[in-house]
This record gives sequence, structure tokens and C-alpha cells, in this order.
Amino acid sequence: MKPPCLAQARWSSPLGEITLAATATGLAGLWFDGQKHHPGPLDAPQDPAHPFIVQAIDELTRYFNGTLRHFSVPLDLHGTPFQRQVWQALQAIAPGATSSYAGIAQALGNPQACRAAGTAIGRNPVSIIVPCHRVLGRDGSLTGYAGGLDRKAALLKLEQPSA
Repeated sequence: MKPPCLAQARWSSPLGEITLAATATGLAGLWFDGQKHHPGPLDAPQDPAHPFIVQAIDELTRYFNGTLRHFSVPLDLHGTPFQRQVWQALQAIAPGATSSYAGIAQALGNPQACRAAGTAIGRNPVSIIVPCHRVLGRDGSLTGYAGGLDRKAALLKLEQPSA
């Protein structure tokens, strides 16, 4: 689902090119180039000075530098009510921690909804900030990251506490 964006910008992250998109109320999109479920071209002008985009890039820069663990940029997530519940549950997974698809379904009070939760997780419109990379398979394996398993592994490694 394409959000009704007012602005978009491109940013070169340590894990590849990213498109960010913002509405009047928050960041609505953060997609790696080539990731699954990328919305394609957005009907919004390039505006890297948009306040939510500036804040997101600043926070992402600090995240990748290891000096930020919790994002505060306002979000404007567009999806079904179930998808928004799943994305909210993802935000409750602390940096350095992980959950499973079954764990997310359980957190929503519907342990039978593992596949539906997995589908919603895969459609997360704000990668990294809504931490879908923190969800692993039941056996702890890396599975199903729309941005690619190499990126998922890199994000999880980045979030591990320093020894």
C-alpha cells in the first residue's frame, strides 16, 4: 500500500540505498532498493529537508554508528488494522532481543495467527525503525527478511551488546 506522502528522499546507508517517505504526521516508508514489497515510484517530491526525513536520517546515522538504540521519529504507518497491530508488536522487541513469528502472534493474543503475522511482518513499510529484522524462525534461524537475509544478519549483529 502506497502511503499518501508529501516528501521523499534517498539515503545511502551502510547496508545500501534507502528511500524514505514522509506524510504530514510522520515517517511512512523506509525501503531498501530492491526489497520485496517496495511500493515503487512514489507520487511525492524529493525533499531531503522534510523534518521527519531529516530526523530519520539523523537517527539512522546514529543507529549505524552504535550510539542510538531507540528511534523517536514519529511514524505514520499505513496498512490494515491487523498489520498495524503486528507492526506495533514489533516495536516492543528491544534492541539486541529477538522474537519469533509465533511469539508475535502470541503477543497479539492469537497464537494461531503465525502465518498472518509473518505476512504482515513482511509488509512492514518502515524497515529498521519498525524492527522486523528481530523476528526469527521458531528454531532461531534467519528467515524471511524483505531486505535480504544478509541485511537482517548485519542489523542483528549491529544490535548485539559490545563485549
